[in-house]
Amino acid sequence: MTINIQYVHMPTSEAMNMLLTNKLEKLGSKYDWIISADVYFKLENDPSGKNKVCEMKLEAPGPRLFAKSSENNFEKAAAATIKDLEKQLKKRKAINSNH
Repeated sequence: MTINIQYVHMPTSEAMNMLLTNKLEKLGSKYDWIISADVYFKLENDPSGKNKVCEMKLEAPGPRLFAKSSENNFEKAAAATIKDLEKQLKKRKAINSNH
């Protein structure tokens, strides 16, 4: 699986790259048909404080999988986004295994 991590209008973080790569590799080993992952970290203007945004797109057979979450830090946003993607992957696996 190819992993592309981009930081939009903010400095890159090696620690975040390592954490995210580790989590996505685990997801890739569980669902070996994932081709690639595109991750975007952004800072948005949000008065509620949840201005750290993580977006992920997964390339796999069939329609693209996408998830986005906003939290008060990037680690929580990444974890929530991966959790959403895992739900989508479970659904897709159930649909594909029935055929």
